[in-house]
Amino acid sequence: EVQLVESGGGSVQAVGSLSLSCTASGFADMGWFLQAPGNECELVSRISSDGSTYYADSVNVRFTTSQDNPKRMMYLRMNNLEPEDTAVYYCAAAVTIDGTWYVPTDCASADFGVWGQGTQVTVSS
Repeated sequence: EVQLVESGGGSVQAVGSLSLSCTASGFADMGWFLQAPGNECELVSRISSDGSTYYADSVNVRFTTSQDNPKRMMYLRMNNLEPEDTAVYYCAAAVTIDGTWYVPTDCASADFGVWGQGTQVTVSS
């Protein structure tokens, strides 16, 4: 069974930085998602095998997704963090359905794709 593993979460003060890592296992299209308490799962960023990226408006400019294909790793560098960024972050080898990236209601119980177990990021003001 293929598993993805996130690491690098933790606690930081506002305007600080954190970096997350994910074992990517060679999937072509990968994504970072988050789920804040009481909220639905959200797409944060995605990166394709050719290096093209997409970012949600809420994190654009502040977050950077990258990958190291030989190491089969994906990264999320988060700068200028805000308390609103507090969430569990998940990496996933996500899928598209009818041309649209699948985003589950609950990141922890996705019906499609391969997902990690999540890592907590807490940003204090």
